[in-house]
Amino acid sequence: MSRPEPVTSPPRALIVVLAFAGITVSLQQTFVIPLLPRLPALLHATPDTASWAVTATLVAGAVSIPIVGRLADMWGKRRVLLFCLTFLAAGSAVVALSTSLGWFVTGRAVQGTAAGVVSLGISILRDHLPPHRLASAASVMSTSLGVGASLGIPLSALLAQHTGWRVLFWTAGGLAVVAGALVLLVVPRTERPAGGRFDPLGALLLSGALVCLFLAVSRGGAQGWPGGLVLGSFAGAAALLVLFGAWELRTPQPLVDLRVSRRPQVLLTNTASLVFGFAMLTNALVFTQLVQMPVAAGYGFGESMLVAGLLQAPGGMCMVAMSPVSARLTVHFGPKTPLVVGALVLAGSYGFAALLHTELWQLLLCTVLVGSGIGLAYGAMPSLIMSAVPAGQTAAANGLNNLCRSLGTSAAGAVTGLLLAATTTTVSGHVVPDPTAITTVLVIGAAAALLASVIAAFLPRSRPAATADLPSALRHEPSTA
Repeated sequence: MSRPEPVTSPPRALIVVLAFAGITVSLQQTFVIPLLPRLPALLHATPDTASWAVTATLVAGAVSIPIVGRLADMWGKRRVLLFCLTFLAAGSAVVALSTSLGWFVTGRAVQGTAAGVVSLGISILRDHLPPHRLASAASVMSTSLGVGASLGIPLSALLAQHTGWRVLFWTAGGLAVVAGALVLLVVPRTERPAGGRFDPLGALLLSGALVCLFLAVSRGGAQGWPGGLVLGSFAGAAALLVLFGAWELRTPQPLVDLRVSRRPQVLLTNTASLVFGFAMLTNALVFTQLVQMPVAAGYGFGESMLVAGLLQAPGGMCMVAMSPVSARLTVHFGPKTPLVVGALVLAGSYGFAALLHTELWQLLLCTVLVGSGIGLAYGAMPSLIMSAVPAGQTAAANGLNNLCRSLGTSAAGAVTGLLLAATTTTVSGHVVPDPTAITTVLVIGAAAALLASVIAAFLPRSRPAATADLPSALRHEPSTA
């Protein structure tokens, strides 16, 4: 087992630096959204091919998360964290200098390889913080993913409106450099990493399966779900996942320890995370379009992308505000409670929005409630994972949980896009989603959040986080030998 160095920097500084790194990475996932309508003209591409600016990042992130988690457990988490931030800075520079869609998409893919930073940060916190501080610190780190995504849209819209689009990516690269420098100064290195062998065949099989799955989900809405490419990708993903599972159960040092992953607490947490990830993105996908729809439609607000982005900012602030609340609930009642409560808050907010979304204050209230629900639930997920896996597998296990959330949000994007495009109406020459489609998406989001709460309710009873993360707790786990 690896031996972490004692923390020489104040614990608060360690938490702040890692959370800053997490926000920096999550910002780049939404930085490109305001540019999507302009990309075809800027890079001489079609709207369909320009959508690869988002798809490439999702695919690269999905492939890299489990690999980064395993390498971190083998080589040291600080070292791999620095590699991720380096790739983020390099990818941002490639995008900022690009003059064609090919280079733009390549840079976005390189940026996506940094997606594992949040799960790495949570693992580092487990290594270096005392148990009584771990629940609150992990909660802050986990919610940094949602905070960055919420703040990315208004920040990028503001920069794109008042500066050139390349400034967006120079800013992302600069933030990555600053985060890397702070990591070097504050985050202690691991004296003796756990080592072990990397599983190249497992990485190849899982990467192939995730590429096929993300391509099917992301392209289904654009090219049609019954299309040959989409169905073939789904079939390829299923076949590769079966081969991956068979191999991982046979190899002595797997990329993902499926024996640990199928423990009830880990399995149910990851399943709830996938469904919750689907639900959490509904707010941004629907409200961003609704705010910008023409007033003549009778249900649009005719506002700019900047206003639509600013509407998401209070949700990000609520995530930050609810992070310590999630930690307190975890300490006193166990991490299951804030996950269930957060999912129920999310379900209630979408139910409210499905009934009332004709005034901006109603959308704002829903955004605040959604951010609060995400803050509660996101803060609990790392504690559920860490209290159920050995310390030497923390990075890989948190990476898998992060991957499940990413799969959920990607599925939400595809399904929402399909539903909003399937039922449209024309207003003043603009094709906009029908109000029935908007209500349907919100109801589906509420149902997904409710399902996540039901799944979380079946989680085994666990001790409060103040004691669950003590090393002695691992002695009560079943042997994984």
